[in-house]
Amino acid sequence: MRTAAAGGGRRRYKSLTTLRRVRPRCLLLLFLIAICVPVIFFNYTTISYLLRPIWDSPPKPFQIIPHYYAENVSMEHLCQLHGWSLRKKPPRRVFDAVIFSNEIDLLEIRVQELMPYVTKFLVLESNTTFTGKRKALILKNNIQRFSFIRDKLTHLFFAGQTLQRWEDPFVNEDLQRTAMDQGLLAAGIADGDLVIMADADEIPSAHTIRLLQSCDGFPPIMHLQLRNYLYSYEFYVDFNSWRSTVHIFKQNVTLYRHDRVTDNMLADAGWHCSFCFRYISDFMFKMQAYSHADRVRHSSYLNPVRIQEIICQGRDLFNMLPEAFSFKDLIAKMGSVPRSFSGVHLPMYLLKNPQKFSFLLPGNCIRETPV
Repeated sequence: MRTAAAGGGRRRYKSLTTLRRVRPRCLLLLFLIAICVPVIFFNYTTISYLLRPIWDSPPKPFQIIPHYYAENVSMEHLCQLHGWSLRKKPPRRVFDAVIFSNEIDLLEIRVQELMPYVTKFLVLESNTTFTGKRKALILKNNIQRFSFIRDKLTHLFFAGQTLQRWEDPFVNEDLQRTAMDQGLLAAGIADGDLVIMADADEIPSAHTIRLLQSCDGFPPIMHLQLRNYLYSYEFYVDFNSWRSTVHIFKQNVTLYRHDRVTDNMLADAGWHCSFCFRYISDFMFKMQAYSHADRVRHSSYLNPVRIQEIICQGRDLFNMLPEAFSFKDLIAKMGSVPRSFSGVHLPMYLLKNPQKFSFLLPGNCIRETPV
């Protein structure tokens, strides 16, 4: 009996000893969970970008089509350099179709760059942002700035819709892009015409469009590789802007898109200037208006003083890590975008009007105060 009782006592003693050892570990584990859960919740985007090389893989690389251009080289010779042929028919009609929000200065630079070669400019503007907030019709209120292309400009109005909290801003974005299909048909586009599908801040170079309207033999759909800039043409990021496209129009086949639609991409075909605004208020507006407005995680992100400092430093407005698919690229892209002092190969109208668009040129990062 004593032996049995002693054995039971030893077992209870061991259980109590084990419990005393386990309890601190459990408390430590619970404490770590209590800390980690909110940290992960409030920093989910940052953590996911940091670990992207682990959970994501790069997209299929594009088939880059070399692009040749120099002044005073004949169009026939340029077509031959690309492996194409000079059109025997008249040059293709060109329809430039853009979704517009508030990029009024870049839109003016765009139409001046492309005006000699574009048959019709279609600019679709909505009374709501992609996030469903009401907005002024900025192009309509500034239409006099574009009186020089009155016969070429078609201003399309889209009645936007407000969104419920759980609805994705891409709903409104997709609706606007679908509306552009109807706008193109109403504008008289026909099979064989060239259509440019791009946002207002994605500007093809004039010589690129002249080349494509004058040659035969290139793929019927191509992405345009654009030089990627941030805040102005002072902060050159990379050559990774690819969403703009050119299509040889075919009815019932060609649809307005702003995502990947082919593997073919024409090299060095223009400029993408992201968040390139004259006023701080325009930065604040776009940060809350476009499809990635969820990146405004704190109200302090909209502080005008903070935004001005970030513009001059070439840092990210949302404190986001760069999008990279390897840790090597992630480390290389971290930090501020280095300044560029080159004003070579920029849109013609910008260089002809340096006073009017000084905020877009190197050395002019301070933004103006609205009048």
